[in-house]
Amino acid sequence: MNKTRQIKQRSTLALFLFTLLWVGLVTRLGWIQVVATHHFSDHDVDLVKSAVKQREQTIKLSSGRGEILDKDGMSLTGKEQRVLAVFPLARKNLLDEKAFTELARLIGQPEQGLRKQLQMAKQPEIVRDEKGESVRLTTGQMAQINQLELPGIVAITVAERYQENEIAKQVIGYIHQSPELVKERYLQEWKANQMTLATQVGASGLEKSFDRFLQGVEPDELSYYVDGQGHLLRGLDLRHHAGHNQFYPLSVKTTLDRAIQEQLEQVADESGLNEGAIVVLDVTNADIVAMVSRPQFDPTKLQASDASWQNHATKQLAPGSVFKTVVAAAALGEGIVSPTDRFLCEGEYGKFGFSCWNKAGHGSITLEEAFAESCNIAFAKIASQVGGDTIAAYAERFGLGAEVGHVTAALFKQEQFRQISGEEAGRVFSPTVSREDEGVLIQTAIGQRDVRMTPLQAANMMVTIANGGHVYQPRLVSHILYRNGGNFFTFESKPSQAKGIDLVTAYKLRRMMRQVVEKGTGKLLQEAKWSVAGKSGTAETEKNGEPRNHQWFVGYAPADEPRYAIAVVAENRQNGSSHLATKLFKSVVDHLAFHDHTVSLGGTAGASLPK
Repeated sequence: MNKTRQIKQRSTLALFLFTLLWVGLVTRLGWIQVVATHHFSDHDVDLVKSAVKQREQTIKLSSGRGEILDKDGMSLTGKEQRVLAVFPLARKNLLDEKAFTELARLIGQPEQGLRKQLQMAKQPEIVRDEKGESVRLTTGQMAQINQLELPGIVAITVAERYQENEIAKQVIGYIHQSPELVKERYLQEWKANQMTLATQVGASGLEKSFDRFLQGVEPDELSYYVDGQGHLLRGLDLRHHAGHNQFYPLSVKTTLDRAIQEQLEQVADESGLNEGAIVVLDVTNADIVAMVSRPQFDPTKLQASDASWQNHATKQLAPGSVFKTVVAAAALGEGIVSPTDRFLCEGEYGKFGFSCWNKAGHGSITLEEAFAESCNIAFAKIASQVGGDTIAAYAERFGLGAEVGHVTAALFKQEQFRQISGEEAGRVFSPTVSREDEGVLIQTAIGQRDVRMTPLQAANMMVTIANGGHVYQPRLVSHILYRNGGNFFTFESKPSQAKGIDLVTAYKLRRMMRQVVEKGTGKLLQEAKWSVAGKSGTAETEKNGEPRNHQWFVGYAPADEPRYAIAVVAENRQNGSSHLATKLFKSVVDHLAFHDHTVSLGGTAGASLPK
């Protein structure tokens, strides 16, 4: 009897537990389906959207990311292209030989290659040719393809953010998918389910510095809905999801002149500039008119080991004799040396193995002549008189040794917002050496040893000299705009915190820089279409253990009424090779002169200089 009772009690307990478990499961399922449908788990997952997503095959026509514009509001990103999109469900079209053959004929691609791409497609994608480039269509081809009504194959217009032949690529930068960066920059947005770990973020250039403003809100998408076997669901045809927000995404309007940028990139390539940079600033306010960086960079084919994305215009390197401009400014500004003071150059300094490039020596030479001829011995002696602390102080007056690009104290959750991503600060002396060590000092005087300067800093130094000693912050972006064209934020031109130099010193430097062209190392520039004032430089360096030179020329034009400040650097040139930077500087000036003349006559800004 007791045994029977125990069995009943156990059965009742098991039934009770089973019932409790069942009620718990039903309650949980009910909670998920009714209450937590749109906010499931700690990750706040929307189950409805996730379920739909599993049935959805989608291709983005546009990421919804904001555009980067030139100074006239023309897009530097996101050019629209007519292409052919294929969805995985299109594989069944392979059975229709006639229709498939007609499709291959219409797009001018081998039938076998197209068939293979359809077979391999695991997600919606753009049809590409043998080179991996998207197959471009005409409006006529689009109409004919869509008239075939092949499920999963559609001719569409997409906004490809980057084009192979686009300009200012290192300035613009690139975006990529990085869960780590999403968590680092947008942790709150990710936790609030406003962003996913798959969101593309800016990795370099303006894409990085303005990423928070360029982030899209509503991508433009084309979708098919399929069943578990990938077959098209009846009643759910091709759906187009387009964003309708009139204010977002925001766009970034730069100070870049598209016509000048295009011309100078062409000049750089035609001259054989394989590694280096060209910077052109507006003398009146240091706005960046053009910024060219080489080697070439293709953001659509970026490799992990590829460093071509780096902007050489903002990378620091030894400036060579360009730095003599700072030494001369210190000597003149402090009244230690006058332009007519004389120094004896016999080709050798007498110790440290230091010599002049002119082995025979320049003889008795004034400061003005030494600057024009770029005499090392004279500037070693001048540096010894001026002293390391004073040289460092005058470098700081020009803004050297710090990032010079435009900075905003506070801009929407971002403190000390810098427009130019990845800008390097440069330096004069290493903190580990004595500024009064004579060996260190004379090497510093000629822009060697520890001295580093970016092409952007060098061009900005020319702005300071050309406009009477005032230092500005080079501005790359003038406005952030709403989608409807309204103004979201304006970046005003602004002076730098650097002290600059006095008007008299600036005037003396301008005279000396003009002598460089008239009587010194820049005589080639006498043939330029505008008069030029500037300073050449050749810095000794090494690459892969081999001796190389960084060749510089910096200056402004026209010499009497400056409009543009220019810095050109050709990196890692072989010893003994011709001075490419000077030749390239002349070409830059000629194109700027032709551009301004053409615009003044009402012509096309992008017209090319006659050969």
